[in-house]
Amino acid sequence: MNVVVFGAGGRAGQAVTAEARERGHRVTAVVRDPARHGHLAADGVDVVPGDVTDAARVAAVVRGHDAAVHAVSPFRGPEQGFADLDPDFFVKAADALTGALSTAALSTAAVPRLLVVGLFANLVGADGRPVMDDPAAFPAQIRPFALAHTAGLDRLREQRTDVDWLMLTPPARLAYDGPRTGRYLVGGETVPPESAHLSYADLAVAVVDEIETPRHHRTRISVFNL
Repeated sequence: MNVVVFGAGGRAGQAVTAEARERGHRVTAVVRDPARHGHLAADGVDVVPGDVTDAARVAAVVRGHDAAVHAVSPFRGPEQGFADLDPDFFVKAADALTGALSTAALSTAAVPRLLVVGLFANLVGADGRPVMDDPAAFPAQIRPFALAHTAGLDRLREQRTDVDWLMLTPPARLAYDGPRTGRYLVGGETVPPESAHLSYADLAVAVVDEIETPRHHRTRISVFNL
């Protein structure tokens, strides 16, 4: 299969790129500046420039691909601050991706597949509120980023599109250097048990599994291990 990964230079994007390549898929790795990500280049991987909010560029890149992965984050952590954070970033990305994939579908019989990496902050806690609404569980200074991410999820849910999208949301304990076990559990809209954890490698396994064998459609799921 031909898979395009937006945000291939980030932790989730790198993991998905590696997992897809290992399974024999051809990957187009989209990053803002290819010169900074030469390490991604390999057999079966093409590194190209692109901005996931640029509708024209997204449309050009997704053409000829079987699935797209959105693993882009404009926010690296609290130390970055919010002066440059676009609150509509994830909404623009959702519009660009679904619009491009819908157009691409006109020339094929396949329903385009879009996989989006989600955010723990908008899962629902035991009190019925999103995690980001509980200051004891989620840092208030990161709330603007969580709101922006949630707006992107809301946009996917409200769109009338033929794109077969799915958001996969990891738990709060997401380990960059954790092992690839090849196993994971799937939940719904609520926060998984307190012992839940996941490696980026196993998040990538879940993403590529859903590309190869779609099981969840036009919804958001949580993905974790115990």
